[in-house]
Amino acid sequence: MRAKLGVLAAVAGLLASAAPVPAHHSFAAEYDANKPITLKGTVTKIEWTNPHARFYIDVKDENGAVTNWNLELASPNGLVRNGWTRKSLNVGDEVTVQGSAAKDGSKMANARVVTLADGRQVFAGSSGGDAPPRRAR
Repeated sequence: MRAKLGVLAAVAGLLASAAPVPAHHSFAAEYDANKPITLKGTVTKIEWTNPHARFYIDVKDENGAVTNWNLELASPNGLVRNGWTRKSLNVGDEVTVQGSAAKDGSKMANARVVTLADGRQVFAGSSGGDAPPRRAR
């Protein structure tokens, strides 16, 4: 009986290890600190989840075309330590975001500083840092 339980436990372990696990990449793997970006738009969605909170904004370009951007923040715990609450950002809020663009050219960025409609700035606590983005060389 013990042998059967051991085999069953080994098979269960192998099956569990084969399950897909989302990878967590470093800042440098996804974002380019030498590609600073400033976006102004309206919040459309907020995801207060680990390993990184995210929010999405609709950004209108100079021709009036609207593009939805995915913006990465720190973990919810990191945001709370920086003074955020779940009510700091709401769908419909007008915001300006400074951060670093994705290396792959997608409509994604790592947020550093979020300026709310009332002018308050909240720091994203992201792995890219909270300092204003460096200027491109």
